[in-house]
Amino acid sequence: MSDQQYANRWRILTAVLLGSIMGPIDASVVYIAIPVIARDFGADPATIGWVSMAYLLVLGSLILAFGRMGDIFGFKRVFLAGLLTFVLTSALCGLAPTLGTLILLRALQAGGAGMMMAMAPAIITAVFPPQERGRALGMNGMVIALGLAMGPSLGGLLVDTLGWRAIFFINVPIGIAAYLWCRHLLPEFRSEKRQRFDWPGAVLAFCGLGALLLSVSRGEAYNWSWPILVLGLAALSLLSWFVVVEKRSPEPMLDLKLFHIRAFAAGNLAALLNFMTQYIIVFLTPFLLQQAMGLSAGRAGATMTAFPLTVLVVAPLAGALSDKIGQRGLAFTGSLICTVAALLLAGLGQHSGTGDVAWRLGLFGLGTGLFQSPNNSAVMGSVPRFRLGIAGGVLAATRNVGMVLGIALGGAILTARQAAYLHLEPIGAFLAALREAYLAAALVSLVATVACLWTTLPRQES
Repeated sequence: MSDQQYANRWRILTAVLLGSIMGPIDASVVYIAIPVIARDFGADPATIGWVSMAYLLVLGSLILAFGRMGDIFGFKRVFLAGLLTFVLTSALCGLAPTLGTLILLRALQAGGAGMMMAMAPAIITAVFPPQERGRALGMNGMVIALGLAMGPSLGGLLVDTLGWRAIFFINVPIGIAAYLWCRHLLPEFRSEKRQRFDWPGAVLAFCGLGALLLSVSRGEAYNWSWPILVLGLAALSLLSWFVVVEKRSPEPMLDLKLFHIRAFAAGNLAALLNFMTQYIIVFLTPFLLQQAMGLSAGRAGATMTAFPLTVLVVAPLAGALSDKIGQRGLAFTGSLICTVAALLLAGLGQHSGTGDVAWRLGLFGLGTGLFQSPNNSAVMGSVPRFRLGIAGGVLAATRNVGMVLGIALGGAILTARQAAYLHLEPIGAFLAALREAYLAAALVSLVATVACLWTTLPRQES
């Protein structure tokens, strides 16, 4: 890294963040528009769900491959390719004539988002010296939280005034500006060593992760019937085969030796479990607010923003602080706060007020903000420079797998335990089952907290 590139590091960060914010905005905007899209195309709930499902499946399945591509072809090239793909497919999504076309384009759009998500932490880690890395990664976390917080209100405004197609068109001017800025500012990051892309590993990772995410995400909808179980077994077989292939490959897509690095392995485990906890809570709490407490969708959405808004404030501060005092203590404290917040959410009931829910979600946001930036810094700072791309891909894949697992686990517990409380009236059965789901989230978070104890890094890396 040249002195000039270090001098431009904050401008480079703004360019990366401008591209990175579109993915979170798009993800949260689409959820608001789903009912309107279903009405326009006359789709049933199971079919319209694929507008989001196709995006999540492709994103989670390909992100490891994108990380490896960054190490081989250069972070800048892959990031810009992702940005262009995202902008083009966004425009085409807005023009989609049929629901099938929209679902296909959403899958392609996820490919663009995945390239950017895998490259963003790698570029930031490469550009910033160790004593500033946590702060920069914290700002990346802040922008992701800002995008998630903006999405529902922005989506509602666009859908009400311009129609659902506007939620995709809005990405075009932002994306063009981001592309021009990134093309001008981003330096070339590419290994001097000639490397080959591991196609067998990439195919196995895509098929294995895709089958895993599909089986977990659709299991509850199909009552965990035998086709879902067969798909799950196929996923485990493919991923086991992937590990065998990667161990034998001279240039593997995923260097399994990275998991011998304690901070890398423990940090990714903690991130997986933290995102599982998050999405149990994010998925189930709207049901509490609307079904049990009787709030409108608008009031429920406003209450839910307490979580991302707190992350928005805390994440950059935690990142900057981790540069001064180290990562492990902050990540541990943040995860512990998440555990406490999940336990407190389990104490909510039908007569709780929106304030009762909001401050607990805010506390969970405080823990998440304290955990994420230091943990990401520990993971990315633990790997060699020529493996930053795949390290960013693993971290992003961990996040997406955790999201899907969290939603699946939360939904499964809620459904199964409601059936066990049939002797109670419906609201009582729902609240009893919801309490157990929140307790499960607390248990998952507690394991993440223990994993944080193994994320120690030297204060300064070379």
